[in-house]
Amino acid sequence: MPPKKLAAKVAGLTSSSTKIQSQSKVSRRGKDDDESRMGDEDDEWMQPKILMKPDDQLDLNAEELKEEFTRILTANNPHAPNNIVRYSFKECCYKMKMGVDQLAIHFSMDGNMLHKESDEGKRQLTRLGLGDGPSEQNLSEMEIPGEEDLEVEQEGEEAEKDAPKEVAVTKPPEQAALRNQFNYSERASQTFNNPYRERGTSTEPPPRTNFTATANQWEIYDAYVEDLEAQEKAKEKKKDKDDKDKKTKQIIIEPSTADEVFTRIGKPAKIVERMVNQNTHDEIAQDFKYWEDASDEFKGNEGTLLPLWPFKSEKGKKFSVTAVVFNPIYDDMFAVAHGSYDFLKQSTGLVCIYSLKNPSFPEFTYTTDSGVMSLDFHPEHPYLIAVGFYDGAVAVYNLREKTNTPAYISSAKSGKHTDPVWQVYWQENDLDNQLNFFSISSDGRVTCWSLIKNELQGTDIILIRMQPDNDVDSGVGMDLACGTCFDFHKSTDYLFLVGTEEGKIHKCSKHYSSQFLDTYDAHHMAVYAVRWNNFHPRVFASCSADWTVKVWDHNYSEPMFTFDLGSSVGDVVWSPYSATVFGAVTDDGQVHIFDLSQEKYEPLCQQSVVQKKKTKVNHLAFNQHYPIIAVGDDRGNAMTLKLSPNLRKALREKTYSKENEIAKMEKLLELVREPSNK
Repeated sequence: MPPKKLAAKVAGLTSSSTKIQSQSKVSRRGKDDDESRMGDEDDEWMQPKILMKPDDQLDLNAEELKEEFTRILTANNPHAPNNIVRYSFKECCYKMKMGVDQLAIHFSMDGNMLHKESDEGKRQLTRLGLGDGPSEQNLSEMEIPGEEDLEVEQEGEEAEKDAPKEVAVTKPPEQAALRNQFNYSERASQTFNNPYRERGTSTEPPPRTNFTATANQWEIYDAYVEDLEAQEKAKEKKKDKDDKDKKTKQIIIEPSTADEVFTRIGKPAKIVERMVNQNTHDEIAQDFKYWEDASDEFKGNEGTLLPLWPFKSEKGKKFSVTAVVFNPIYDDMFAVAHGSYDFLKQSTGLVCIYSLKNPSFPEFTYTTDSGVMSLDFHPEHPYLIAVGFYDGAVAVYNLREKTNTPAYISSAKSGKHTDPVWQVYWQENDLDNQLNFFSISSDGRVTCWSLIKNELQGTDIILIRMQPDNDVDSGVGMDLACGTCFDFHKSTDYLFLVGTEEGKIHKCSKHYSSQFLDTYDAHHMAVYAVRWNNFHPRVFASCSADWTVKVWDHNYSEPMFTFDLGSSVGDVVWSPYSATVFGAVTDDGQVHIFDLSQEKYEPLCQQSVVQKKKTKVNHLAFNQHYPIIAVGDDRGNAMTLKLSPNLRKALREKTYSKENEIAKMEKLLELVREPSNK
């Protein structure tokens, strides 16, 4: 074949092949489009879900994703209150209710189901006309078959045997009705309930009689005496016949029997004793209540003291009175301490609690192993008495306890003083609400004693050091001075004054234990007493063995008033009803009463109150309510004295108040105060 024809034939083949290929591509493209459409419709259900991620979602790695967080689900109701409060009548306060009902009811419905085969179910179906059950009348007329019915049935069965047999029509067997579907009371497990029985008894009421009588103190006393005599006679009958000759002898009562007798007739006997004393000292009781010295109207400002009851104790005759203190709650009661100021005559001591209602014998008596040098009643607990002894110990007695031993006592282990305790003073409770009192001794220590459980715990507040004459501050190595007295400020509880045997008075504070706030060169001999005024906050008085009594303003170094009494002054006390009245006692047996608002230079009363010469009056105390004072001497005797009207004008007129008394004293100080003395 020529090459031209071959080329043309090849070109034709190629063109035809290209057409076929193009047609096949077109057909394939159409099939692919149809398949793709079908695949898209199927992919809508087969494609995986695409998770939409919020913008604020955390990006966590695999370890953080695997970390498990447990959450405990409870059945507690979140809406149940947890702060319900109910009033408790037992504890008389509101108490929070701990148990709270957590049950939440979402749906509840009360229903009643009955089985259709039960009697009640058949009655209801019959009543509603929904079943073939027997009617109520038929049910009520149904009877239980008896013996006659059974014989009739047997005769019927024999007749049926003789009769020709008929083709029996088979009926479906009836299902036996299940019993006790809902009525469980007929189950065999139900126990028999015994019937209740009531049994009652009646008794005759006991006979009653009405009795009326009147009883007084002497009839009660006679009854107890008769009872005591009957007991003694019963004891005598039990004795042998050989003891008949011993009946005339005194019967000794055993201690246990004596205690029983005292508890039974103690109170009536005490009442009778006070009645006898009141009759015996009737004149003194009348003077105590109604006496007014009419001569005061003609004496100007001068007054007198009327002796009332003397108080003596057989055990206290050989001692000196070392302290006299009235009870702050019971105005008729006061305590007297018995000891000795003589170093060579030290022995035991005595504390006597007297009452104005019974001057013949003390209400309480406590015997101590060492001489009692000071005592003080608690201002809020009148049954507690703080006592300081000559051997340096301190103790607290409780009048409620019927024992002769102290409730608290210091020892060498608790840091007791090494020298006599000259004064004790109760203070307010500390920060731990514990009772505490202060004491001062010749060893130069001012100590605070706290009542902790069953022991006394002592803490030194300040050490009193001697100061040289050249006004040099107290330094280390100085000897301790002998403290003789102290007194706390009436309104500023941390401020107190200390008197020494050298005649100096130091103004101290509880907050500074190493130095004094101020020092006054008060006296030339030992300071026996220092007292803050009961009304004016800046005034105090002091007395000394140098025969003088001085009145001070603590802001000035020199005294405002100085009085020379001509003998050693044992005590000075401000009156509780006036800021300008105070009393002092001296060794010559005299009592001095001053009123600065009436007389600035001389006492209004200077009177001897002792019966024997050379008897010293040691201490003095004003009563808080009555216009009387109590004094004690060195022979163990105590005496009460009544102030005449001129000595108690403010108390008689009832015009005194704290503001008036402060103004009265301030006016006196302005008259005698000099700016250069400060």
